[in-house]
Amino acid sequence: MRNDLIVSKSIIINTTPDKIWNVLTNPERIKEYLYGTETLTTWEPGKKVTFSGNYNGHKYQDHGTVLENIKNKKLSYSYWSIFSGLEDKPENYSIVTYELKEVADNQTEFTWTQKGYSTEENYKHSLDGMDDFLMLIKKIAE
Repeated sequence: MRNDLIVSKSIIINTTPDKIWNVLTNPERIKEYLYGTETLTTWEPGKKVTFSGNYNGHKYQDHGTVLENIKNKKLSYSYWSIFSGLEDKPENYSIVTYELKEVADNQTEFTWTQKGYSTEENYKHSLDGMDDFLMLIKKIAE
């Protein structure tokens, strides 16, 4: 795992942190921006999180552990993906973090960060798709 590879991008969303939080943590809403992914978790720190589905004809079941949950402010979890090509062991997990910061009345800055990629190619793929990913979350939340 290349922990020196980090993607972190922010977007201003014209709504409250509570509404964005719902989009980020509600399994039915997650499906809308994560390619139909089924998400199973309680979002409690120390509990498992599982993401499963079918992407471009490939079935997957990615997973991790919830690390931090400060409602409407910060959520982080470890994350291992079958698409990484790496063995499922702790040193091969990324850390994904969502941060929400109210910047004005009915305006929230949402920052998505992932630290750790298996390859430069996976890092570049994430970096190249991040703006569209954030715009989709913005559209759903607003």
